[in-house]
Amino acid sequence: MTDGGTGAFERESAMRRRGWAASGKGAAGIEHPAAGDGSSRAAEITFGAVTLRADLAVPKGAAGIVLFAHGSGSSRMSPRNRQVAGDLRAHGLGTLLFDLLTPEEERIDLRTSELRFDIPLLAERLVGATDWLLARDEAAKLPLGYFGASTGAAAALIAAARRPDVVAAVVSRSGRPDLAGRNLEEVRAPTLLIVGGLDYPVIEMNQTALGGLRVEKRLEIVEGATHLFEEPGTLERVAALATAWFLGHFRERTGRETPRADTGAAGRLESPRDSQNVQW
Repeated sequence: MTDGGTGAFERESAMRRRGWAASGKGAAGIEHPAAGDGSSRAAEITFGAVTLRADLAVPKGAAGIVLFAHGSGSSRMSPRNRQVAGDLRAHGLGTLLFDLLTPEEERIDLRTSELRFDIPLLAERLVGATDWLLARDEAAKLPLGYFGASTGAAAALIAAARRPDVVAAVVSRSGRPDLAGRNLEEVRAPTLLIVGGLDYPVIEMNQTALGGLRVEKRLEIVEGATHLFEEPGTLERVAALATAWFLGHFRERTGRETPRADTGAAGRLESPRDSQNVQW
């Protein structure tokens, strides 16, 4: 189901995380870059009457910025998203992790669970965060990507359909892209769907959604992984796949050279056409 092209990248990422832990720079494998090197800093995203808490990090010379849309019942503090974000930053990508709900909405959702599945609302928040980011100097002329988990994947695909000129790539982890419905046909950003090999119901949902997409698309099934990718090495695999996808498509969008996250025997970035999991 998977290829070995990202092996070198995964080994490098593991070494980076061990180095951070030894130096006290982070916990649970999460990078906290030094000031002046894309440090993650707190921000407030404001549009309309909404203010959302966020953490923005843009390394110097970033190849692009990835916005994270967290899953149901989670937040910008999701340890899995933050680990993936650390790997992206280590390979020259900026990251924006933010809460899709306001503090008051989170309190309501804890009682009712009614907002975490309000996909149009979540997509609206992601569009608002995208517009906010585009107005900042850090994002000037940089391609953007979306990384969505669970219900956040559906929100990411709907938001990508609404901002086709700025969203260059989408990655879903354990996502519910099927919840994007007919919006799937409007997505123009190349889309990578990553699912654990033991997450059987979600595999079926992603296969259904794959059929609705009309763009370059790929379903990657990580063998031995369950829904949360808690098994050793599986989340590193997600980070490797996501990094390669974003760097490759950001380079296509801008025409500029970007760092190459993983190479095969020929020393080139893995192409979607090289994988047995490609579906068009």
